[in-house]
Amino acid sequence: MTVAAFVTIAIAPNGPGRALLLAAALALASCATLGNPPASGADTALLATSQSNLTSLGEVIEKHPDDPQAYNMRGAVYGEAGRDDLALADFNKAIGLDPNYAQAYANRALIYRKTARLDLALTDDNKALAIDANYAPAYLGRGIVYREQGRAKEALNDFNKAIALKPDNADAYYNRALLYQSQRQHQFAVDDFSVAIGLQSDNAEPYVARALSYLAIGDDKSAANDLDQAVQFDPRSLRAWTSRGLAYERLGETAKAAGSYAKALNLNDKYEPAKAGFARVGGKIGQTYPTF
Repeated sequence: MTVAAFVTIAIAPNGPGRALLLAAALALASCATLGNPPASGADTALLATSQSNLTSLGEVIEKHPDDPQAYNMRGAVYGEAGRDDLALADFNKAIGLDPNYAQAYANRALIYRKTARLDLALTDDNKALAIDANYAPAYLGRGIVYREQGRAKEALNDFNKAIALKPDNADAYYNRALLYQSQRQHQFAVDDFSVAIGLQSDNAEPYVARALSYLAIGDDKSAANDLDQAVQFDPRSLRAWTSRGLAYERLGETAKAAGSYAKALNLNDKYEPAKAGFARVGGKIGQTYPTF
């Protein structure tokens, strides 16, 4: 359900054209992830645990200081909270206590990926898979590393394996779609984004990403529909508002396009693709435009 909304812009437009806007958006998409893969099959529910449970996990560790699972579980919560150093310390401890703990290696690899230490992430994912050759999160994690390293064939193999092992994992479809998108195989990308959305429909990123592939193949109406959803899930997404502006610009709905570009510029008044789009559709400083 949508409601009427309006936005006013108060900055001057200038910048590159529509082709560069789409190229920039696609470049950003190739770096995105839908979410962190689960720590393990047993620990998946834990990742939704609120930070308040860190206290109880600390108590468990105090009572059982040699329990690697307790450190792995607390590390997963720290990782979800963005406390990477503390997460890394807990995963190190878990591995020190149990050198054959596949989940802890895969979780530590996730932290290494988040902090751009791809070689260390790859080493840990390989170690996890040496311990458990059917551990889907490690294939997913390694596939992401391969994709970021430009090793497309190896990434595809790992994403395929992750999906075969766990067909209900939205992250695996989403990341395989990003790989297809980076290879300009946009119809394959659309298909995988659609599966990811079907499995996890309350996240803005797959809608934005699918919209970019729709834009690339000229299906502007479907792109606009996806971006309508995306900006409601994440009203502060610069990429979603700017891409939505392009979709509505292509559809000839210039007022709504101006409103979307204006919304993006209100989030970041230096973002050149939004400034260029606002100028192309005749946006004027101080004027109010509809967004829906």
